[in-house]
Amino acid sequence: MMRSVGFRKAKNHLMSGVMLACTLAVLIPLGLIFFHILKMGVSSLSLDFFTHAPAPTGEPGGGMANGMLGSLIMIGGASLFGLPVGILGAIYLSEFGGSKVSTLIRFAADVLSGTPSIITGMVAYTLLVVPMKGFSGLAGSVALAMIMIPIVLRTTEEQLKMVPGSLREASLALGVPFWRTSLKVTLRSALSGVLTGVLLAVARIAGETAPLLFTALGNQFWSKNVLQPMAALPLQIFSFAIAPYEDWHRLAWAGALVLVTVMFALSLTARYFGRTGQAR
Repeated sequence: MMRSVGFRKAKNHLMSGVMLACTLAVLIPLGLIFFHILKMGVSSLSLDFFTHAPAPTGEPGGGMANGMLGSLIMIGGASLFGLPVGILGAIYLSEFGGSKVSTLIRFAADVLSGTPSIITGMVAYTLLVVPMKGFSGLAGSVALAMIMIPIVLRTTEEQLKMVPGSLREASLALGVPFWRTSLKVTLRSALSGVLTGVLLAVARIAGETAPLLFTALGNQFWSKNVLQPMAALPLQIFSFAIAPYEDWHRLAWAGALVLVTVMFALSLTARYFGRTGQAR
């Protein structure tokens, strides 16, 4: 009996050590990456970085303000395309989840969420860039929306499933139409979870580069016209990192620090809304 207890304790300590080692294997590389980005990028941050466009080729100074503006415009455009489709699709799946059409939609969303982003960029290039005969911020927004839709759809559907059925029944019993019950009772009850999925989707597309290479292309100047090539922060980081100028390398590190910080903040905010929703 004592041997059995001792063996279980030893096995428990062994598995605890293995889990601790796996946790460190994840956290240590993440910490090293963030520390290196912080070390290389913080010295290049300045007011000019947030307020100026890149300086002419080979000249020092400048910033990435145009890339940050372009990223905001394209993320906003992707949200206008992707959020209504994802949220309304999730409502349909949660209310009519047993049909063959719902099963097909879920399967398509899972396949789309696992598709490499460069493939999404190629599809947007074929559908928009080629017919329009030019790269554009609009095409970039559509490519990002295609990445956003399955994330929002699946996360929102799971949150809507957690809403008690008694809330729907009470609303319908009071004579509230089915569509209004879905929007104002079910969706509102799961609002914290929906916001979590939205923020996670925004964090995902904020760092995408490959789709924008095929669609938005990039721009070294200020551009607010979504029908023209448009700058984006990930694109500028890529372009500056492979350039032969040391000053551009420093700006690339600064841009990477800003991008990682934004994604980190979005992830923390998403976790906050997720915990708020669970508490409710």
